[in-house]
Amino acid sequence: MYVSAKVDYAMRALLELAATETADPNRLVTGEHLAQAQEIPPRFLEAILRQLRQAQIVSSRRGAEGGYRLARPAAEITVAEVVRSLDGPLAAVRGDRPEHAAYTGPAARLQDVWVATRTALRDVLDHVTLADIAGDRLPVQVRRLTEAPGAWDPR
Repeated sequence: MYVSAKVDYAMRALLELAATETADPNRLVTGEHLAQAQEIPPRFLEAILRQLRQAQIVSSRRGAEGGYRLARPAAEITVAEVVRSLDGPLAAVRGDRPEHAAYTGPAARLQDVWVATRTALRDVLDHVTLADIAGDRLPVQVRRLTEAPGAWDPR
C-alpha cells in the first residue's frame, strides 16, 4: 500500500486534534499550530484541512478565535475514512475497483488477489480509529500483525 504525503500529513494533524479533544473537547486548534507541531508545510496542510472539512471529518471556525477540531469524536473516525476522503478507494486496479477487473487464462485468479488485498487493508484500516492511535490502544489484531515475524523487515 502506498501512503501519500497527503494522507500522512492528514493523519498527523488529525492525531493532534484527537489529543486536543481528549484534553479539551471544545478547544479549536489553528492550522498554523498543527503545521508547526507536526512539521507539515502550512499551505499544503490548509488544502488538506479543506478536504477533511468537506468530508465532515473536521469542522472549523474563522476569525481570531478560530481554528479546527474534529467534527465527530476521535473514536468514530477510522484511518480508512481519512484515506478514502483524500485519496479515494483503499485498493484500485488501473484506477478502478478490483471487482471491475477482468482477466483471462493464467491471470484469471488475479482479480481474487486484488480483492483479497483490499480485504486485508480493510481489516486494519476500517478498525483503527484516531482514538486508538492517539490513546496508544491499537486493536489486538493490529498489534499482532506488527509483532509477526518479518513484519518490520524491508522487502
